Amino acid sequence: MNTETIDNIKMIAETAREFAEKNIRPNIMEWDESQTFPKDLFHQLGEMGFMGIVVPEQYGGSGLGYHEYVTILDEISQVDPSIGLSVAAHNSLCTNHIYEFGNEEQRNKWLPQLASGKVIGAWGLTEHNTGSDSGGMSTTAVKDGDEWVINGAKNFITHAISGDIAVVMTRTGEIGAKNNSTAFVLEKGMPGFTSGKKENKLGMRASETAELIFDNVRVPDSHRLGEVGEGFKQAMKILDGGRISIAALSLGTARGAYKAALKYAKERHQFGKAIAEFQAINFMLADMATEIDAAELLIQRASTLKNAKQKMTKEGAMAKLYASEACVRISNNAVQIFGGYGYTKDFPAEKFYRDSKLCTIGEGTSEIQRLVIGRDITK
Repeated sequence: MNTETIDNIKMIAETAREFAEKNIRPNIMEWDESQTFPKDLFHQLGEMGFMGIVVPEQYGGSGLGYHEYVTILDEISQVDPSIGLSVAAHNSLCTNHIYEFGNEEQRNKWLPQLASGKVIGAWGLTEHNTGSDSGGMSTTAVKDGDEWVINGAKNFITHAISGDIAVVMTRTGEIGAKNNSTAFVLEKGMPGFTSGKKENKLGMRASETAELIFDNVRVPDSHRLGEVGEGFKQAMKILDGGRISIAALSLGTARGAYKAALKYAKERHQFGKAIAEFQAINFMLADMATEIDAAELLIQRASTLKNAKQKMTKEGAMAKLYASEACVRISNNAVQIFGGYGYTKDFPAEKFYRDSKLCTIGEGTSEIQRLVIGRDITK
């Protein structure tokens, strides 16, 4: 990166950090305990330009690249990973899908609303019985004149209740057939389009997760993204970029846990000296710092390829796999360094620990990432 880009990233990092400290940190545990999705906060994030980060300015976005995007997610997630998760889902899934595969009319219709943060986006792929086997989804779309009739349900969907617009993958062919999926944009208020059960989660509790339900939802053909049968291919391309998002979320979560543990280790004294001076703790902190730097380098490599519009399926999967697994290890070690206090809600370690685990599951489990990497390196 050139000097101008580095300076710009530093400025963006400072802006995101100040926003998070002022508007997020005072509310962390209140939102977590009550499982409140702070929708008004996302309107504010939109005003900051953080809800359409990689969307070009002509569609109301910030027109930034993936290095800047990663920086914003990192800074927000250091304070509250659940807010970082929602920012990631809105930007890289729903909004990015419309930008990447929508026509000009669709882009102009929906992207300015999403980039403003006044409209919250959701993205529906996962179902109750399919999970990672998204090719066998049961949600169907059947053509009826100039409309499509959608039936089925999606689960584990971020912003399923509070979202205003959802990009939904449907099956338009036989189960197991090639090119059997098509993507549509659905708007809340369409008859038959409702939300279901909200999940009571271990972590990321301020990021809303629930069902999307479709009961004979009639959708105009003008809401179809791309060609019939392209939905699964589109989703896989979107998940390539989504892996960078979750890797950045993991990085911020890990960094937040590490910073809290380092501060505590310097302040906590036993046997006449700070516990950071004991080799066991010192080595633990050294490993944490090393893994954070390694994760960041993998993420930056994937981001560089993404900015250059080059293939980065393997590199994105590597970044997501390593960063998410490291995030869990680092958060676990943070609790250990805090000792008994790390198990209480009076200190930040326990929340980072609870939040970290989702990073190894969401947008493709660690096992799926290994599958993607393994296929790439052996083909």
